[in-house]
Amino acid sequence: MVQDGSTTTEYDIPYIPNNPSPLLRFDLYAPDACPRDSPLLVFVHGGAWRAEDKADNDFRTLASRLASASNCPVLVPNYRLTTEHNQFRHPGHAADILAFLVFLTTWPGVPNVFDPAGRPMYLMGHSAGAHILTSIFLDSAHVFPSLTPPSPVLQAVRAIVLSEGIYDIDLLLARFPEYRGWFIAAAFGDRESYADVSTTSLSLREGSDLRWLVIHSAGDTLVDMPQSDTMDAHLRGLYGPAADTRVARNFDQLDVDHDDVLRSPLFVDVVRAFVDGLQ
Repeated sequence: MVQDGSTTTEYDIPYIPNNPSPLLRFDLYAPDACPRDSPLLVFVHGGAWRAEDKADNDFRTLASRLASASNCPVLVPNYRLTTEHNQFRHPGHAADILAFLVFLTTWPGVPNVFDPAGRPMYLMGHSAGAHILTSIFLDSAHVFPSLTPPSPVLQAVRAIVLSEGIYDIDLLLARFPEYRGWFIAAAFGDRESYADVSTTSLSLREGSDLRWLVIHSAGDTLVDMPQSDTMDAHLRGLYGPAADTRVARNFDQLDVDHDDVLRSPLFVDVVRAFVDGLQ
């Protein structure tokens, strides 16, 4: 446990009992004076399904900034990755994150530091992390039944922030064909079409009651704006007349590259304003 005077940090908490893998653990950033009913903020990192770790300095800095700015506990999980030495593929990454969220619904917390009971969850996904969250919280059950959230998770998760996300993989490859060999084929298999793993064709899950914020930086050169434009349009189509109360977008404030978004104080401000508006 680490204390910096305003936030208590607990590292490497396992979310799969009796599993020693560091990729099945999470970190907790708990503001010392956060209200008892403040939501949990959960950040799911990207990394093309093949890289990155919750211990990376960018993620730790972002989590600390979010905790201080929002006065909400922030949790950052790892999940298993696709590497050149394994055959770990989608939906395995998303299944790990779903297992983490299920764990949170019964986790007693850290004594004298943090009690999660009854807190709503607001989720954030960056890049591949956005695909992971939309694979779970839009209805992919007809393709991947293992990604079906149980009722306690659907009731706890109230909002999702998507940033620099990958959603329509065929569209991504049409614009960046080199991504097939770099990471798409490894994470999803090498095939002609990825329509069944693209989340811009999925419907709303029955029993969910979500608010969405879709963020994209105008300066992102790794994942371009059509990804977020397509997801924003898809979500608005799903909600119909209620779209303006369910789906927000922010495509014009940030102007930095893909990973630099997470280093930007403006990104924290955008997320904090969204969170404040939900409470």
